[in-house]
Amino acid sequence: MNRLTLLTTRDCHLCGAARADLGRVAREAGLGYTEVDVADDAALAREYGDRLPVVLLDGREHSYWDVDVPRLRRDLEASSNS
Repeated sequence: MNRLTLLTTRDCHLCGAARADLGRVAREAGLGYTEVDVADDAALAREYGDRLPVVLLDGREHSYWDVDVPRLRRDLEASSNS
């Protein structure tokens, strides 16, 4: 299971930038990430559809509309040290 998930949907104008940012942070941390299109899951679309893209860290919402890169780096480092 990947610790990082990017929730997206088709025609999301912010998703490309989020994908690039998350990819860079994931590579730096030696991690991969999973991308999920919420259009394929009605429950996810209801919960997150108005905030896309959304980054999940360990299954919990971490940021939305963009990747909070400094916070994500800090949280990944802190969790790897625990």
